[in-house]
Amino acid sequence: MLRDVVFAMSRGLAITVAPQHTILTTSEAAHLLGISRPTLVRLLEAGEIPYEQPNRHRRVRLADLLAYQDRSRRARAAGLDEMVRDGEDSGLYDLPFETPFERLPTNDDLR
Repeated sequence: MLRDVVFAMSRGLAITVAPQHTILTTSEAAHLLGISRPTLVRLLEAGEIPYEQPNRHRRVRLADLLAYQDRSRRARAAGLDEMVRDGEDSGLYDLPFETPFERLPTNDDLR
């Protein structure tokens, strides 16, 4: 974990270190996911992310939020992989032999 923190800091990224049992408000949770609060509330009400509502305000466990973020990231990656496979299978990336094309230089070509 410390290696990940140092790596992120060396790249100038913002980091937050918090115990996974931390409880967040909906505003804090939305900010952490980079979405609006109303969008987060829709996810909560749809059952995508577990939450507690001890009084009027919803509370979200950090561990549940991180689990949702991981599931969401994996689902997007799988969707993109499927789109690429479908495109390759349908010949989307195939060029007719008579079509001229220019290969972009690689880093090795620039040296």
